Amino acid sequence: MPAAAVQPEPRDPAALDRIFDDSMMRFGLPGMAMGVIEDGEVVHVRTGGETAAGSDDPVTSATLFKIASNSKAMTAAVLARLVDAGKLRWDDPVTRHLPRFRMYEDWVTREMQVRDLLIHNSGLPEGAGDLMLWPEPNDFGRADIIAGLAHLRPERSFRSGYAYDNLLYVVAGEVAAAAGGASYESLVRREVFDPLGLSGCRVGEWTRTGAGSVAQPHMRTEQGNAVIRADGEVVPAITSAAAGGIRCSLDDMLLWAHNWLQPTAEQLQWLSQEQRTAMWTAHTLLPVSARSREWDGTHIRAYGYGWRLADVHGEWTISHTGTLAGMYSVLMLLPDRRSGFVVMINGDGSDARSVITSALLDYFVRPEADTRVDALADRLERERDGAGRSRMPDTSGRTPAHALDMAAYLGIYRDPWFGEVSLCDADGGVRFASARSPRLSGRVMQVHGRALVDWDDDTIDPEAWMDLHGATPVSPPRMTMAKVDPDGDFSSDYEDLAFERVGGCGG
Repeated sequence: MPAAAVQPEPRDPAALDRIFDDSMMRFGLPGMAMGVIEDGEVVHVRTGGETAAGSDDPVTSATLFKIASNSKAMTAAVLARLVDAGKLRWDDPVTRHLPRFRMYEDWVTREMQVRDLLIHNSGLPEGAGDLMLWPEPNDFGRADIIAGLAHLRPERSFRSGYAYDNLLYVVAGEVAAAAGGASYESLVRREVFDPLGLSGCRVGEWTRTGAGSVAQPHMRTEQGNAVIRADGEVVPAITSAAAGGIRCSLDDMLLWAHNWLQPTAEQLQWLSQEQRTAMWTAHTLLPVSARSREWDGTHIRAYGYGWRLADVHGEWTISHTGTLAGMYSVLMLLPDRRSGFVVMINGDGSDARSVITSALLDYFVRPEADTRVDALADRLERERDGAGRSRMPDTSGRTPAHALDMAAYLGIYRDPWFGEVSLCDADGGVRFASARSPRLSGRVMQVHGRALVDWDDDTIDPEAWMDLHGATPVSPPRMTMAKVDPDGDFSSDYEDLAFERVGGCGG
């Protein structure tokens, strides 16, 4: 749609404050930052709540939030800058820059191009291998990610469809490092943060004292919002940075958005129009959910380089979301209006983000609808409570597994990409413990004739079924796993694990 065809509609500026206040109240959020751009100008900035519940430390526009997968567009921008500089091409084979790179099938290894790392068309299952990234901290480095990919079985043919992926963004970061002659973290600072003035953004190792205000993730408990996985004074570098490890403030994200909506002459020198177009070109089609059709009038969705593209009530949008435990974000751009918004939440904000996004989109494209947060939230609850919505089984009758009953299966098991886990006697019971991801440890329970792992860390969700398969004369016992809640977070990719017993508990 030509920009000239978009006519301004009367809007009530008070609606923005109402959306913010009603969302904080309805969803009981610990803290939130929201900024709105209209016709190239920041017209609204609101922050509220605390960086950590009970701290009396207010969220401000300079508070750092985990932007999670909104990091992907910054990773793609680093690669686009390197393309502009002639240091790589989008159609370069990945092995040209990373000779050790391997996929499960040799022909995919040969054909995988740099562009394929960014557009979720690899053929891997959704979230495949994400257990090497999360939960943090763990012992998997980027070399482990590259080595592990060779053992992850595809669920469909290469380039035949969409399935969201994080590991290949880590690989993309390493391609950038190889082509750019510096670490991924150094490149992001050099190619994105510094030239665009994103002075608050952080990647790699940094200190909280030097960063100032830093929002902490929360989970909702019976007593209210509680901080989880709090940062120490030194925030370490993380393996997942290129897929979702950058932190920025609202001020930074509004500058980042402005660069795309109404770039200055200097910003157009920062990244050519050719590469801007490439990043916003539809490379992989995405499914359109019933909610997108019904709430947003969406007909088509696609993925560009680090961005999602979709029509919403007849207007084109460019966006991405970010999701980590206790942190949610959304960046939504309406390029034909030179408008958009940023929302960042440091709590259990999945529903809040959905509702706020829909309300703010209506503010721009359907102001006559006078959309209210409570009405959208009620609608969301009705959809969730509808018949057949939940497939979560009842596991309330669980009892601890006994070591004697499982004696034939106890031992050390190994998966080719996840490494070793122990399944061993613990005071008559049985414990599961990962050697390389120590937070994935817990008691083995029995329920409905099936074993599950009850994680020690209550913030890890979902739990995992654990299925043991008997030994044969030519093979040792095997173990497979699956999400107890089949609709749980896809990054808990237990289904991709295939363990074989390699030793006993004593050794």
